[in-house]
Amino acid sequence: MKQWYEELFENYAMKYDNENYVQGTIGECDFIENEIGYNKASRILDIGCGTGRHSIELAKRGYTVVGIDLSESQLNRAKEKAFEQNLQIVFQKHDARNLPFLHEFNLIIMICEGAFPLMETDEMNFQILRNAANALLPEGKLIFTTLNGLFPLFHSVKDFLDSKTKEGNAKCDSLSFDLMTFRERNTVYVEDDLGNKKELQCNERYYAPSEITWLLKTLDFKTVDIYGAKLGAFSRNDTLSTEDFEMLIIAEKQ
Repeated sequence: MKQWYEELFENYAMKYDNENYVQGTIGECDFIENEIGYNKASRILDIGCGTGRHSIELAKRGYTVVGIDLSESQLNRAKEKAFEQNLQIVFQKHDARNLPFLHEFNLIIMICEGAFPLMETDEMNFQILRNAANALLPEGKLIFTTLNGLFPLFHSVKDFLDSKTKEGNAKCDSLSFDLMTFRERNTVYVEDDLGNKKELQCNERYYAPSEITWLLKTLDFKTVDIYGAKLGAFSRNDTLSTEDFEMLIIAEKQ
């Protein structure tokens, strides 16, 4: 049986590119480039690359990029877009819980809940971080965004998501947040690229900043910096607060 995140992104490539949360690519890549010192020799792995928006933009800027995802329809769309722009990018189907890479990349990105933190268990989410750590070269960087566990303690997640949803986007309903597990469960209604309507039971993990720091320190990251994540405008000046739905994590390996 397929998990909700597999069902959601199956035949959801064209519509995915219209979702509100994927519109910040240029600004996000500006930040990523700055974080690696504009070093064009950097090898980059994009985990949960979706339709390839960050991979393609970084490849345009001269970087060597490998994009991986679990969704074949999204990978096919990524390949189409790269081909149209005459870009050489390796797009491969992989499960982030089971990656074949070892000490190969200077930078790994997981932007907009790319794989982490969508998994069914905390152990699976940790496995994704471990695999990312293993794929990095010494002094390599991991940059990712994830759901801020402080946000639901002060705000309605449903009101926030409703305010960001446009006509034709996936819609959330019946949302609940469990204080014991920091998991949010909701029902998502979505129509895929083929016109099929789906009703999916979703389950996502929110993390407290201290948890993220602890997990990454366990994996031999020497520095872990956490900030608020503003769509298309990542910045080290953006101090994390309870107002941030997402947080931006920048971790550097030993």
